[in-house]
Amino acid sequence: MRVASLRRVTETTSYEHVTVRRHAEVAELVLDRPAAHNALSTAMAAQIAAATADLAGDRTVRAVVVSSTGEKAFCVGADLKERNSFSDAELMRQRPVFRAAFGGVLDLPMPTIAAVHGYALGGGFELALSCDLIVADETAVVGLPEVSVGVIPGGGGTQLLPRRIGSSRAADLIFSARRLDAQEADRLGIFDRLVPTGEARAAALELAAQIARRSPVGVRAAKRALRRGSGVDLATGLDVEDGAWRETAFSADRREGVAAFNEKRDPVWPGA
Repeated sequence: MRVASLRRVTETTSYEHVTVRRHAEVAELVLDRPAAHNALSTAMAAQIAAATADLAGDRTVRAVVVSSTGEKAFCVGADLKERNSFSDAELMRQRPVFRAAFGGVLDLPMPTIAAVHGYALGGGFELALSCDLIVADETAVVGLPEVSVGVIPGGGGTQLLPRRIGSSRAADLIFSARRLDAQEADRLGIFDRLVPTGEARAAALELAAQIARRSPVGVRAAKRALRRGSGVDLATGLDVEDGAWRETAFSADRREGVAAFNEKRDPVWPGA
């Protein structure tokens, strides 16, 4: 089990290829390797893992947006130029670093939103799929091309994509390695919101700010219920929901929420 850092993320925390910015209660994790179209090197993956570990332990963060720098790509996936020189042993040493990066995004306890523009391929698409919600603009192009280079999607693609669009549609995309433009991806249900060109980041931050105004206790509990109830039978899922409801029912947030409603004012969430 990962032990998350308890320090608060500062207004801007910079790594070499990743930057974390704070916008009040919203944190923005920025993929920042534009010269390589944000291709995931070993170092960059390690920095994503470190950044998400810090965010996971910060109770003041109520939502996270994963965005990127550069005009052409959200993230084009693994850095194949780096991998081209790898021995088998080096490739295996990289594997847990990549799993920690994707897992770090997937396991964040607060809602996460990917802001996608341009190419989101391979591991880049999987980073977006690791988020709870995907906001994309009309330049977005997504795909899982791994079988065209002799591997399979290894950042959660074979598990996360079927949960979004169904197993047969996911199989079509994974087996064929084909790319989808924004309109087809949206039609298939890959995106949660499709916005005009250049507006993905702003729309994702606006959505995150809206989420951040809700009860942090309620939102985190709802995320746990959604995640833990996925893939189980209905009776088990309802038990998961009941447990999450009980966590919120006796919280200070619930008491504040009811009081604010009756007093016709905005709630001031204790977050507990």
